[in-house]
Amino acid sequence: MSEYREVFQRKEIKYLLSEKQYTELRKFLDTMAKEDQYGLSRINNIYYDTKDFKLIRNSMEKPLYKEKLRLRTYGDTKDNTNAFIEIKKKYEGIVYKRRISGRYDTMHDYLEGKDGDIGSTQIAKEIESFMKQYKDLIPAMSICYDRIAMAGKEDKDFRVTFDSNIEWNVRCSDLRDISKGKQLLNPGQYLMEIKVSNAMPIALANKLSELEIFPTSFSKYGAGYTDMITNMTSVKTVMIPERTKASSRMKGEVAYV
Repeated sequence: MSEYREVFQRKEIKYLLSEKQYTELRKFLDTMAKEDQYGLSRINNIYYDTKDFKLIRNSMEKPLYKEKLRLRTYGDTKDNTNAFIEIKKKYEGIVYKRRISGRYDTMHDYLEGKDGDIGSTQIAKEIESFMKQYKDLIPAMSICYDRIAMAGKEDKDFRVTFDSNIEWNVRCSDLRDISKGKQLLNPGQYLMEIKVSNAMPIALANKLSELEIFPTSFSKYGAGYTDMITNMTSVKTVMIPERTKASSRMKGEVAYV
């Protein structure tokens, strides 16, 4: 397993943009930031939760402290693809992200309770403690989307991401076998996140006001969960996934409207 690991502590502010707002804002952002070397990339996540979705239900109640556990890859996923196990915490508006990386098959096997070895680093111990605290965690939902990421030309801690084509799916428990999910955004819509360690640049704040772009509360996993519950109550017959750690497979399907 790779020793690579990262720790993030920052404020993340989210916005929903129309295609017109996105186009106008990109013109402005190009003066102060540039796209990273990956350009447009596909990000794949599996969120782990209890059978009754305790983690996301707690998160949606907007407590002072909340946390999530996910497995993440970029692009097509194979056994040897670099993957990340991440604990994402939020306390009083500040996001703390702790993650380790390694081969996808090793990371996935560990989360499935098999023989995957994620090492003995401090972050690995935190992940192990998280899994012991929330017993019987299972792959609850996949969230996949296209992302364009930008970083400040002068302030490297300043980052902006634009996500589109966001899909959720409860039938996927393995990113090597990802299937198409249900869209969360309208066509032409973007979810933007501005990530800063300190204050947002004043010029950017003014531009957002000029374009009538305002902060919003938006959790991809939370939105997927809400959509799932809505679908369950808006159709006559719903087949709820059989969710067991032993099989790690969703044997049923949530019916879509």
